[in-house]
Amino acid sequence: MATTTRTPLPRPPDTLPEMSPSHSRRYARSPALLSLSSAIKPFPKFEFSIGRRRASCFVVARSGTAMGEHAVSDERMLVMVPPHPLIKHWISVLRNEQTPCAIFKSAMAELGRLLIYEASRDWLPTITGEIQSPIGPATVEFIDPREPVAVIPILRAGLALAEHAPSVLPATKTYHLGMRRDEETLQPSVYLNNLPDKFPEGSRILVVDPMLATGGTIVAAIELLKDRGVDSKQIKIISAVAAPPALQKLSKRFLGLRVYAGIIDPVVNEKGFMVPGLGDAGDRSFGT
Repeated sequence: MATTTRTPLPRPPDTLPEMSPSHSRRYARSPALLSLSSAIKPFPKFEFSIGRRRASCFVVARSGTAMGEHAVSDERMLVMVPPHPLIKHWISVLRNEQTPCAIFKSAMAELGRLLIYEASRDWLPTITGEIQSPIGPATVEFIDPREPVAVIPILRAGLALAEHAPSVLPATKTYHLGMRRDEETLQPSVYLNNLPDKFPEGSRILVVDPMLATGGTIVAAIELLKDRGVDSKQIKIISAVAAPPALQKLSKRFLGLRVYAGIIDPVVNEKGFMVPGLGDAGDRSFGT
């Protein structure tokens, strides 16, 4: 949850994040239902699909507003699929097998920009103060640079999805985590770990992994974070495409987790690829 501290500001920073005045109007209408199962629960102004497995559950909300998060218990994993036409556009570009590598990588970066923007809503710490505009005094609010968001792209495909994180978020630290999946066993292994031994208490963390299929890689990544003192409620996951097997694993093991996905594919085939999916996001981003 975002925190606000009031402190005097002698002068504004050199650059400020651009804000869209029409953004709140664009999301004012109630979102449509995104169904992952037959069990549906209505909430005021929202409809959710609830997936259950044993004692765990997760909620899928097709909503671009923070109200969707606040309507759900902190103990339940929430999957947000923002209903933005640009997100649908970039997913369509990524799905097309004829999309060249350079355009695929660019589309992945643009999708990441939009999803990170949505994930940071009502989440970033701010400071307020008084400044002088060319016309007169003004009360202003800035993102607090003393509490940078930790951005963790899972290499290598995560590099493309996280490319615009520093331009969306005014204060970030990037930690690279390299993981590969065995094509036969589908089990992950770590080949690069740039994570600190311990994260500061209360750190806000974005884990960026384009494909959540079987869930092995993302679960292993979050376990590494938990070993470094991070609570799952401090983590938000950014993903281009997610599938039920990965979401089931995450919801079973990590309470209060938040996942932001461009779309949810219903099927994972015997090779561990989502259907229709995007293919191999790393190969298609970098051409190798």
